[in-house]
Amino acid sequence: MAAFDAEEGIISPGGIGFDINCGMRLVTTNLTYREVRPKLKELIDTLFKSVPAGVGCKGFVKVNKKEFTDVMLSGSSWCVEKGYGWKADIERTESYGRIDWADPSKVSEKAVSRGIDQLGTLGSGNHYLEAQVVHAKHIFDPETAKAFGIHTPEQVVIMVHCGSRGFGHQIGTDYLRVFEGVVKKYNIEVRDRELMCAPFRSTEGQDYYGAMACAANMAFANRQVILHRIREAFEKVFKTPAEKLEMNLVYDVAHNIAKVEEHEIDGKKKKVVVHRKGSTRAFPPGHPELCKLYRKAGQPIIIGGSMETGSHLLVGTEQAMRETFGSTAHGSGRTMSRAAAKKQVHGESLQKAMEKRGIYVRAVSMSGLAEEAGMAYKDVDEVIETVHNAGISKKVVKLIPCGNVKG
Repeated sequence: MAAFDAEEGIISPGGIGFDINCGMRLVTTNLTYREVRPKLKELIDTLFKSVPAGVGCKGFVKVNKKEFTDVMLSGSSWCVEKGYGWKADIERTESYGRIDWADPSKVSEKAVSRGIDQLGTLGSGNHYLEAQVVHAKHIFDPETAKAFGIHTPEQVVIMVHCGSRGFGHQIGTDYLRVFEGVVKKYNIEVRDRELMCAPFRSTEGQDYYGAMACAANMAFANRQVILHRIREAFEKVFKTPAEKLEMNLVYDVAHNIAKVEEHEIDGKKKKVVVHRKGSTRAFPPGHPELCKLYRKAGQPIIIGGSMETGSHLLVGTEQAMRETFGSTAHGSGRTMSRAAAKKQVHGESLQKAMEKRGIYVRAVSMSGLAEEAGMAYKDVDEVIETVHNAGISKKVVKLIPCGNVKG
């Protein structure tokens, strides 16, 4: 996370990340593991067929350039208007699923061509769709958990992690090249090409900011379409409408994004460009940007671990506003490179071992599965204890995986 003065500071694609608005979405159900377990394989198989995953995968939502421009401008709202979601989903999404300074005129044709077929796709790498179980011993804050829709021991929830796919990556690539000239123009020195930047208020900086917002909106829409497919899969497997299954969105949080926010610095309110790469918002109770539903409790924070160990739901704090510009960790983080993981882990063996432990996994690629082995990641519980004890976010619930779809 980094924050720069909104008038005199910079903006950096590398400081934001190339998978713009790679984020997390958590969905509740009123099903218990006892009810889901007999149909777990059928459910994960159905989700695997319903949500395209892997490198270069294409989504089922077909749009023309005009419609894709609408997606860039409207994000989640476009999806709900087209029937891919519920109105309540918008309220439960960061920024209500739409960044309003998006400017499609600042997006290249190459980026559009890469993104136009990717609505409703999971992608590859560390992106996933996971069925998880809430055990009674892992509910640390029952009152906040209930406010977030988690109320029953052994309750099953669904978590999604993905972003703007090739669309956001191309925008990042395009502007990294533009900024190579910009740093010379403005006499800015950088030690790493990945940290190329531009003055935030410069024409080039504002062009990127508008293009980045287009990718962020596409990512919100992408996760919204995936949520629609998840609800359809549950309806098919459990022969019950999603509404009756109480498949409510808890929240959608963004990573890899920059926003102008007001924070107190040296006792004075100041507008800064907050870059969050490898971090996510952690806004406290009462924050004006939170929806009414969560204004009393605080912002839900979804932190992914690994497909073998579990993930966490936390809540934002005032201390985060004071110390980290309202930010906390976004995941457990890798301890091992993908190449190193593949040398030590055999995908098919890992899949079988996980199934023996009660985690049914469907993956597009066995080598991709090996890359995401639990041993390649930090201990998520240690990460959570660190941010909890630091006071920049507070534990609410730990979520244990029981089924997973990987790209």
